Amino acid sequence: MKASGRQPPGKVRIIAGRWRNTRLPVPDRPGLRPTADRVRETLFNWLQPVLPGARVLDLFAGTGALGFEAGSRGAAEVVMVERDPELAASLRETAARLKAGNVTVECADALAWLRRPSPARFDLVFLDPPFAAGLWTQALDGLVPWLAPGARVYVESPADDVPSAPPGWLLLREGRTREVRYALYRLPDGAPATLTPAHDPKDAPTA
Repeated sequence: MKASGRQPPGKVRIIAGRWRNTRLPVPDRPGLRPTADRVRETLFNWLQPVLPGARVLDLFAGTGALGFEAGSRGAAEVVMVERDPELAASLRETAARLKAGNVTVECADALAWLRRPSPARFDLVFLDPPFAAGLWTQALDGLVPWLAPGARVYVESPADDVPSAPPGWLLLREGRTREVRYALYRLPDGAPATLTPAHDPKDAPTA
């Protein structure tokens, strides 16, 4: 989970599930900033009905806070993609410490990884690239072959720079803080090919 701006904390915690309150290290890296606790809590409240048994992709994993949270709450499989070798090594160490057999870490550039053949499909994807890199459009387009029918995709971006979803994706929920806009989309499965707003203001935490 990466963004621009404030310095990262030294640790971030898993909020709920079997690894509840586990602290994840946050190395000092330019642009690295975990998704805020309150945003993650809102997001996983949205996701809880679909998490048990889901296959999950954390595409720009960073600290792994989103991927480990999903694994903690019942995801059957979590694949984390992180190009920084030291961050990827840290993710593997955390997975080993947690005995997280459902977590796999790939040390690779996310866009290059998406260009591989897609032997399996994901039910849920976390997309939170470094804000300064502007990778949302390329990543969203590259994701399409990797998504199961009805898959959910979480997108985090600057509050003032909202990326466009591919045609036909349904906007299920969204929220904002002063710094970020976060949104959950669903790939249609027999639904009309239109983007239907579903913003619920009470879901947006105040910063």
